[in-house]
Formats: sequence, C-alpha cells, structure tokens
Amino acid sequence: MIAHLFNAPVGDEETAVGVGTVGSSEAIMLAGLAFERKWQKKRRAEGKPFDKPNIVTGANVQVCWEKFARYFEVELKEVKLREGYYPMDPEKAVELVDENTICVAAILGSTLNGEFGDKNKETVCDTPIHVDAASGGFIAPFIYPNLEWDFRLPLVKSINVSGHKYGLVYAGVGWVVWRSQENLPDELIFHINYLGSDQPTFTLNFSKGSSQIIAQYYQFIRLGFEGYKSTMENCTANAKVLKEGIEKTGHFDIISKETGVPLVAFSLSLKDSSRYTVFNIADSLRKFGWNVPADAELIAVTSAAALAAERLVSDIERVLKELDALPSQLIDSSETARVKKRGREQIEEDVTKYWKRFVKKKRTGVC
Repeated sequence: MIAHLFNAPVGDEETAVGVGTVGSSEAIMLAGLAFERKWQKKRRAEGKPFDKPNIVTGANVQVCWEKFARYFEVELKEVKLREGYYPMDPEKAVELVDENTICVAAILGSTLNGEFGDKNKETVCDTPIHVDAASGGFIAPFIYPNLEWDFRLPLVKSINVSGHKYGLVYAGVGWVVWRSQENLPDELIFHINYLGSDQPTFTLNFSKGSSQIIAQYYQFIRLGFEGYKSTMENCTANAKVLKEGIEKTGHFDIISKETGVPLVAFSLSLKDSSRYTVFNIADSLRKFGWNVPADAELIAVTSAAALAAERLVSDIERVLKELDALPSQLIDSSETARVKKRGREQIEEDVTKYWKRFVKKKRTGVC
C-alpha cells in the first residue's frame, strides 16, 4: 500500500519490497546498509578499493543520518545551508559526489522549516538517491500529488517514512520501501522458520510488538486516501491561520514555505533580535503551557487545531508585550550566551553538572 502511494513501478518483473521499522531511524539504518552493501559489491567486481564509503546529504537532516554514518563508519558529506535557503542545494550535492559515494540522501520536509526541496532538478549525476520522507511522505501524496519526489524519479531507489508522524499512528513505527528487490541485497536478508514456514527478515531490532503496524493498517482502511487527504488539508489550513496570526504581530519573519510540512517556522525581525532572543520567547511561552522548539535563530511550530493556533498567537502577543516592557539589560544575559551554543551541547552540559552535584551529595552529604 505504501509502495503504491509512492508510485513504485509494479509489473510482472518489478515488485517493490519494504519493511516495518522502529521509527524512521531504523529505516534509515537499513536503507543505508543496503546502499553500502550494493556499492561494496560493485567496487569488488571492478577490483577497486571499497573501504572508504561516503554519503552526501544536506545539513537540514535529522540526527539519525549522523548516527548511521558514525555507527557504520561511513563518511558524512554535508551540503551546507545558505541564508534563506533551507533545503539541500542539488547542484552543491553533485559537487560532493565522488566514486566512493554510496548514495545521495535528500529530505522531503526540511528539519529546519518543513520546506520540500527540489528533487526533480536536472543534473549530470547518476548516483542513487534515498529520500528521507519521515515527515513529508504522508503529506505530499495527498496535497501535492503533482510534486515528483518519489519513485517516479528513476534515481530514487528507496524511501523511508514515519507512521508516527503524519501517518497518524502513535509513536514507534516507521517504514522503508525499496523500488524493487534488486535494490535490497539478498545477503542482508535472513530467513527463519520459527513459526513453521519461511519468514524473510531485515531489521536491526528483531523482537517488537505489532500494535503500531496494526494501527497503521487500520488507519489506511478506516480513512482511505480521501480521509488522509482531508486530514492533511485541515492541517495545512490550520498552519495558515497560525502563519497569518504570527505575521500580524509585526515582530517576526516567516521562514517556512507554502509547499511543505504544515508547520510555521519564524525568526525574530531585525529590530527585535537586538533586545531578546527566540529562547526568551520560548521560555516565556512555557508558563502558558506551550512547549515550542527553538534554535539559535528559528522557532518552529507544527500546525494545531484552529482554536489552539489562535490561542498560541494570543499568548505570543502577551509574551512580546512583557518582554518589550523590560529594559534590554534585564533580559537574561546567561540565556543570551546559551544561544551561542548548540542546544544539544547545552543540555549535555547541564545534565553533567547536575549528576556531578548529585553524586557528590551522595558521597559527602554536601552539595
């Protein structure tokens, strides 16, 4: 069903193959392994070295790509982002491709602003492509059916998608689909007969529940194509309400685009960024019950129900009034300094300090 949704070629000699996974992280590990093994086999046949594989991707992907590269000793070659352009630049990606590149990994729905990049740009590159459609894979087929990002593009060999995002299933399920059996090396597949018949398996995690897979199947049957389309159109409409409300405050620049994941990403306008940061805004919103993600420049909010979107805009306006009323020197200087650090580094530092104090207290009774 998912292969059909992604326009996989189906014929007498062409059959898509796929597997359910624990989220898109495992799906990406499996897809990467398939590309690595195919590349190694080809290099061996050509009598060439096969010990330095690399993968080309954008700096806008999620951390699971860094995990794959580190865990399986594959060099990660990132296309740097440029001001105002958050998808991976396909021309820059081609420049990084060499004979050791196992695949180019494109993302459908930039992690930073949800934007769909251009997967259909003409290039002279014939390197296989994997599309990380974790967020966008259950959006584009329903509201952007003419956007060619999937198996309609000959170089796209595999696609992953998260069922627990816009697939409308609770957390814990992802999917990876290969264009055909040819794209998944046989040596990666294990055949077991624990239940009395042959059962092919290709997963990193063998024992897991089937509840999320049943839930995904139920949603497909219950909602159908039209049901998913209606849901995604509703999400898009709610994102529009949120975007218009944030724009009206006059304090922000909208970074997200019309075509993409239904979310709103925005940054402080130049006149406001000198007085406070997006971290100050995100922290102040917590007292109203909002937990919004922020990095050094952007705030990104996924679409909520229309009434919730209107309430969020109202609370943002209240927070801005409070911050505007404060002298600029009273804005938390330590918080401003934290902006210069990557959020992940700061969290690790805070946790380490906490546990050092905790252990010291246990040992000596003194904080």
